[in-house]
Amino acid sequence: MSKLRTFVAVETPPEIRSRAAALVERLRATSAKVRWSDLATMHWTLSFLGDVPDTEIAAVCRKVAAAAEPFTPFELEVCGCGAFPSAGRPRTLWLGVGEGREPLVYLQAAVERHLAELGFRPEARRFAPHLTLGRVRDSSTGLDELAELVRKHADFSAGSMSVDEVTIFSSELERSGAVHSPLGHAPLAGKPPRSSRDEEDPTQRR
Repeated sequence: MSKLRTFVAVETPPEIRSRAAALVERLRATSAKVRWSDLATMHWTLSFLGDVPDTEIAAVCRKVAAAAEPFTPFELEVCGCGAFPSAGRPRTLWLGVGEGREPLVYLQAAVERHLAELGFRPEARRFAPHLTLGRVRDSSTGLDELAELVRKHADFSAGSMSVDEVTIFSSELERSGAVHSPLGHAPLAGKPPRSSRDEEDPTQRR
């Protein structure tokens, strides 16, 4: 029985990745040693499942589909450059979210809740939606410069994107980096509530 390193995520469109790349170019202008992310595969991770037997992938896809289906597609504002554990002590560099954070948090919670039915444990840490730009490899040089640039771009905006599906991925580690392959797609199929103007006027019923 083979196993697949599996995670659940929301993909980012090319225009968001392009703007993220522009930010990375600005952050490169320091002597800090950073392992920069492959922006071609940039995504919002909702759940990392680890090594999953290939016989269980179909069940994982069904659970994620059930979690995503009730949600209405929404707009997500990609903005704010920051770092973990803090902007002043950068170790992991990221892009954050503005409008749309709440439905993304609810979506992640629903995915983890449904996957828990298959025995996957939810993350112990509170979900902090972000796009990873890079990770500091050496803390001995350039951190003050990097921290200053992170603070300078705290209000950076990469625009907005539509969230209308969740993707289940496999991740295969190769010498050139991780190769992500989609295993399944889970659309957000909920319908927006009808406005009061769309409701039928009961006085006009016959």
